[in-house]
Amino acid sequence: AALNGFEGKHFISIDQLSNEELRGLLDLSKKYRDTYGKASTVDPITAPKPLTGQSVSMIFQKRSTRTRVSTETGMTLLGGQSLFLGPSDIQLGVNESMRDTALVLSRFNSLVLARVFSHNDVLELSKHATVPVINALSDLHHPLQTLADLMALEDHFGDVKGKTLAWVGDGNNVLHDLMLGGAKLGMNIRVATPEGYEANEGILETTKK
Repeated sequence: AALNGFEGKHFISIDQLSNEELRGLLDLSKKYRDTYGKASTVDPITAPKPLTGQSVSMIFQKRSTRTRVSTETGMTLLGGQSLFLGPSDIQLGVNESMRDTALVLSRFNSLVLARVFSHNDVLELSKHATVPVINALSDLHHPLQTLADLMALEDHFGDVKGKTLAWVGDGNNVLHDLMLGGAKLGMNIRVATPEGYEANEGILETTKK
């Protein structure tokens, strides 16, 4: 029920989620891991295939072994198909406009997953796409990494509400969504970044709210 209003929407950053939607995504992710993961006793052949007939086009401006392998494996286990589009296959905004790319991919696919350099690219794709766009990484946000990190924290600590999450390092895309997600789960956030490498001021203000 928590995710009823989320179906069909783009997933660009953690702050677009309500607290209930974040909880719902984490619970669903754990359910799928328990059902389809290597530790599961469920036969992958007979397991439910909720994405049968669905396909995702995966735009990878930045290469990532884990993101590609996990996405392709996950789509297969859930009954769907994935199409990898690397830098030699597609150059966003070069040979075709961002609008044309978004519309073409929407015509043939159920989802678009984009791992890009500039956050503006994923925003532009989501503006024109007629299917949901998932941000698999941009220079400003990394929401999928945060879902995985929050799952790991809950696996280790149980309920994380009231616990303190400390970050020491650059103020980057991983920190941005981790701050947002941790705050939504009721965590206290402490950040220490080197001078000149601070987190985005706007995202810091959003986290404080």
